[in-house]
Amino acid sequence: MVHTQIISRGISDASTINSMETVPRHEFVSKNQQDAAYADHPLSIGEGQTISQPYIVALMTESLELTGEEKVLEIGTGSGYQAAVLAEIVDKVFTVEIITSLHQRSKKVLASYSNVTTSNHDGYYGWEEYAPFDRIIVTAAPDHIPQPLIEQLTDGGIMVLPVGPPGWNQTLWKVEKIGGEVITTKITDYVAFVPLTRDIK
Repeated sequence: MVHTQIISRGISDASTINSMETVPRHEFVSKNQQDAAYADHPLSIGEGQTISQPYIVALMTESLELTGEEKVLEIGTGSGYQAAVLAEIVDKVFTVEIITSLHQRSKKVLASYSNVTTSNHDGYYGWEEYAPFDRIIVTAAPDHIPQPLIEQLTDGGIMVLPVGPPGWNQTLWKVEKIGGEVITTKITDYVAFVPLTRDIK
């Protein structure tokens, strides 16, 4: 998977590659989907949600420009796979999932990662208790960049997120906060995410 789907498409960050070689992706999907766990497409994890295509996980991880010492906030735990990939690289991962059943399932599979803290709440508003964060990654697509997440990003921090309507072309953005100024850079266009809800749960 790593060589044919990720390195071949231009991912070169060593920590991202090493992490994706280390994390067993099949442990984050249901038993009846384990044969397809390493396929080049997203897979359903229930509740209308998916585990992202391996390449997208790698692209978003590389785009965070991680050095290993960051405190990272993930919005949209889902299966827990992205959080596990991050946990192999950085010191602290805080991950939020609004859907209770997915939160409970991912919490169990992430229990072996002592540097991962999970929560079941509305990620649109971030996680103020542990803010600020050096990096933020959003794995569910809002229709705009949430202001609470910008506020919880450190100066010099990076956020990576898709923006756009569900079922249509979405744009993956890199957001940098420098001296109080917010700079956005387009990474790519694609369709892969579900909407980030603003309903509190």
